[in-house]
Amino acid sequence: MGLVSHRVGLGAMALGLALAASGGAAAQDQDVPPASVTVTGAQADALVAGPELRGIITARSETAIRVTADDGTQSVVAVDDATQIRTRKGFLGVNRADHGRSALLPGLPVTVKTVQSADGLVASRIDFRNTDFKTATMIHQGTAQRFDDQAAATEALRGRLGDIDKYNIKSTTNVYFDVGKWQLSPQSKAELCAAAQGADQIDNALMLVVGYADSTGSDDFNQVLSERRAGRVINHLQQACGWKPYRMLTPTGMAEADPLASNDTPEGRAQNRRVSVNVLVSKGLDGM
Repeated sequence: MGLVSHRVGLGAMALGLALAASGGAAAQDQDVPPASVTVTGAQADALVAGPELRGIITARSETAIRVTADDGTQSVVAVDDATQIRTRKGFLGVNRADHGRSALLPGLPVTVKTVQSADGLVASRIDFRNTDFKTATMIHQGTAQRFDDQAAATEALRGRLGDIDKYNIKSTTNVYFDVGKWQLSPQSKAELCAAAQGADQIDNALMLVVGYADSTGSDDFNQVLSERRAGRVINHLQQACGWKPYRMLTPTGMAEADPLASNDTPEGRAQNRRVSVNVLVSKGLDGM
């Protein structure tokens, strides 16, 4: 089996991503340390300004959110009644709308202005794009059933991959993604077309495309993200590289399953944010 393995470096923050994790708020509360900070009115004005955070909400509770930056850095920020929560909309984003804390969906890209209290960071203002919020809301409402069915779907996939011994694997090409992203880099696009060109020289070759995610975010967040990555690779292979749809096995997303490396380090997580393109030939047809 040949192996092509290339890493795409961490890029800018995934501001276009708005994937909402399904599942109850109680499960999300377990991911965020309780925040006892309550700052209102003149108290907030008297505090020292904290860092401005840009990232994705990866967990939330009633009193705090966890924001994960592009480099994997995580910050827990208290949210109280004095926190301004706004969307940007309209031409150049100059129009704004105010929201309550329920709008802070996991998976939503945000910019958080903070103040520093004795107990930690407090959000004075949280901004996000109106388009991201709409997408996050639709996905959040539409993926609850997906969460319930995920275990069964994963088992079905494992059964399908269990038949892999019916095929000879000719090569595997891995392309890698930044945190929370499913867009392909120019280098990845070139690698995929090179893989398709090589596979086209193999008689009776098929492709199996499988998407993966690292451990950042919730299970449902990662399931949707891995599927989007696999879908983006499929589209590029067919539309830009000329790979015929009838030579493509059903693509799928495996979320955090089957990691290449440990999710305990940034380097390991970078290896796990991938799509694997496997070139297969049925054993009954190999060599014909």
